[in-house]
Amino acid sequence: MRLLLDSFWRSVAYCMHPRVIVLSLLPLGLMVLLAALLGYFYWDATVAWTREALEAWPLLASFWGWIGRLFSSDVTSVVAPMVVVIAATPLIVVVALLVVSGLMAPALTRLVAERRFPSLEQKKGASFLGSVFRSLGLTVLALLALVVSMPLWLIPPLVLILPPLIWGWLTYRVMSFDALSEHASSEERATLLRAHRLPLLGIGVLCGYLGAAPSIVWASGLLFVAAFLVLAPLAIWIYTLVFAFSALWFSHYCLDALAQLRAKRAAAAFPTTAAEAADARAVATQWGAP
Repeated sequence: MRLLLDSFWRSVAYCMHPRVIVLSLLPLGLMVLLAALLGYFYWDATVAWTREALEAWPLLASFWGWIGRLFSSDVTSVVAPMVVVIAATPLIVVVALLVVSGLMAPALTRLVAERRFPSLEQKKGASFLGSVFRSLGLTVLALLALVVSMPLWLIPPLVLILPPLIWGWLTYRVMSFDALSEHASSEERATLLRAHRLPLLGIGVLCGYLGAAPSIVWASGLLFVAAFLVLAPLAIWIYTLVFAFSALWFSHYCLDALAQLRAKRAAAAFPTTAAEAADARAVATQWGAP
């Protein structure tokens, strides 16, 4: 419990670090850059194609004509850009979040290691590709578990328990592995994940519930369309900040646990070494050695 609470408040404090704030704002900057590049190269062609598709759809032809008579304007020329923006925004958001998330977790682990554990040996018990493939495999398992458990969501209490538990398990398995990949050996990592399974799962579940916070903002954006352009970036920033907090919490907990494990093993090995030295001195004395 001490390790859990200590790593929690340290993670909260680290969220105020300038490097963490900059990393949390990266998705917004990347979104603006992607939107500008896509708009520069593909905006006119995409809007023209969307307008033609809307006009060619027989089910909507009479609807466009009726709207056009009401407003005396070319409705599809107004609707087409809106459709393009609505369709492209989720893609841009997902790409930005994936890129930044892949860069953020290692950077935050290095930040914790540099500031709290500068002398902790890096044994590099996992490769980058191994970590990526493991994360993809666990993600597929989590998605399958979500699909299989969907019928149980009809039972009111379970809908609030099963999804956060599944995402918490995924978060725990992925982030704890990544937090230890650089510093722990494969044997140390297996030992720590086995010994701290429940606290790490608890961190994952809590972070899963925190990850639901942006959904409230998304819902507000859908209800208040006029403020959507403000609320959507706010939701993305909150989600990134929650991700940063989660990575920091796992890094603080796992690296602290690793340091304690090595300290205990060193302390356990010292008496053996001292006893062996005493035996050697006794043997030397018995045989008359100086």
